[in-house]
Amino acid sequence: MGAQAVTLIAGPTASGKSALALALAEKTGGLVVNADSMQVYRDLSILSARPGADDLARAEHRLYGHVDAAAPYSVARWLADVTAVLAEARAQARAAILVGGTGLYFRALTSGLSSVPPIDDAVRERLRALALESTRGDLHARLKDRDPEMAARLEPGDTQRITRALEVIESSGHSLLYWQRQTGTPLVGSDAPRVILAPPRRWLHARIAARFEAMLAAGAISEARRLMARGLSPALPAMKAIGVRDLGALPDMDAGLANAVERGVAQTRQFAKRQETFFRGQLANWPRADPSRATMDELVTQLTSGV
Repeated sequence: MGAQAVTLIAGPTASGKSALALALAEKTGGLVVNADSMQVYRDLSILSARPGADDLARAEHRLYGHVDAAAPYSVARWLADVTAVLAEARAQARAAILVGGTGLYFRALTSGLSSVPPIDDAVRERLRALALESTRGDLHARLKDRDPEMAARLEPGDTQRITRALEVIESSGHSLLYWQRQTGTPLVGSDAPRVILAPPRRWLHARIAARFEAMLAAGAISEARRLMARGLSPALPAMKAIGVRDLGALPDMDAGLANAVERGVAQTRQFAKRQETFFRGQLANWPRADPSRATMDELVTQLTSGV
């Protein structure tokens, strides 16, 4: 399987990435491979907008829902998993379409994974406990004091990445940026077709709101309650998925639902903005396409024209 047999599709949440990947898989007979850090969790089928039964029947999907919510899945583990899938696709002479919104996955795939040393368990436990107790700005201020360059790259509300950056500098003595610059061998070459879906903000916001309503209709509240009932640590990535705490804590279908939906939609919009910021900064040389103006056939043609 040459480089052209791997295609990369990135973009913010609700931008139509999965539909494009599915259309491309049907055209090429390829595998759709997940590159979204929340869609790996089997407990988050609805809240992560994982491909449904109809999509799974139309094309083979890999690395979706294969991780338990109790596991702190990492970029390194994803890279190991996707390496195995790409080797399998290569052996079968099949195309692999990697699709998702987790920019760190794509950066590791195309630039190599930095060799961050293991984090001291005591440091991790202390900082994750601190993250749960701190206000929105406190944790960011702590990082700014220790690692101003890294802090400048992160939004104050991005608690997960701020905590990670603090863990690295307090455990290793070096900034996460230092380790990220010590990259390994890329798994996918620069000639692989790739695209970032970049729709207008108003179009994307309308789709985010519509999708959140669709999630509710599909049973998002029940899914959130089941996950909350497991009593897992709130520091785990799966427990930080948008909607888990707000919807899982609702006493019934009516009480507080409107406020929970409003918060969920607002948080998803903020998340999409963070994704776009990452793409512009870290995947700046990727081609971009506007899904509100291009048809699905046009987007597929853009990705297959060099094959």
